Amino acid sequence: MGKTIMALIAAALLSASSLAMAATVADNMDTIAENYGKVLKADSTDVIKKGLQAMRVAAQDAQKGIPTKLKNKAEDSPEVKEFRHGLDLLIGQIDGALALADQGKLDEAKKAAQDFKPTRDTYHKKFR
Repeated sequence: MGKTIMALIAAALLSASSLAMAATVADNMDTIAENYGKVLKADSTDVIKKGLQAMRVAAQDAQKGIPTKLKNKAEDSPEVKEFRHGLDLLIGQIDGALALADQGKLDEAKKAAQDFKPTRDTYHKKFR
């Protein structure tokens, strides 16, 4: 019986620690912003691809959450759906820039990345 209780306690602690390590929407947005700067300053396709991939992962993770401004809204509310739609748009833009980077088109990928800014500005006004 003692071993069973210890196993349950260990499982509970592991679950709690993984939840504590989960990135918040704000953390993901910080990751996107940090990598956006790196992408715009990139001088190699490897650097731009790593930055874009990190942005994509963070955007996908952010879609699983709800920003602080919308915490009182239901998962299926129009506002939360619009927030997630904005991230879908950004992910599509990232994919486009990533495709250019995969083709070795560094300048075109950086130019495509500049188009992320209006998307960010539009959705920040609504949900930040």
